[in-house]
Amino acid sequence: MNDVDSVADVVAMACLLLGAFLCLTAGVGLLRFRDVLSRMHAGTKPQAVGVLLIMTGAAIRLEGSSVTWMLLLVALFQLLTAPVSAHLVSRIAYRRRHVRRDRLLVDELAVTRPAATPGDGTPTGP
Repeated sequence: MNDVDSVADVVAMACLLLGAFLCLTAGVGLLRFRDVLSRMHAGTKPQAVGVLLIMTGAAIRLEGSSVTWMLLLVALFQLLTAPVSAHLVSRIAYRRRHVRRDRLLVDELAVTRPAATPGDGTPTGP
């Protein structure tokens, strides 16, 4: 085993362990945080970075062009879907009044359109 392989193994192991730790902290944050916006942040930010680090570590360790392309597609899909799902969860939570509005610094949705209350006849669609 030469020095380049051992350095690549150490870097891959560091990426895998750090990525697994970030995914674990995302799961713990989902269980521990109280409000929807904090849980949304915990579920998307460290989890997305953790998955990217795991994909990087796997790409370094597996050393195959077809495997690398597949891991790149998984990472790209993660980067595209996590922010969109977090945005949709936050908008739904805001409209259903599951967000403490006194804790918001800027409330852009209240300026454009007030949140609908159940039974007032206001449409809740986009």
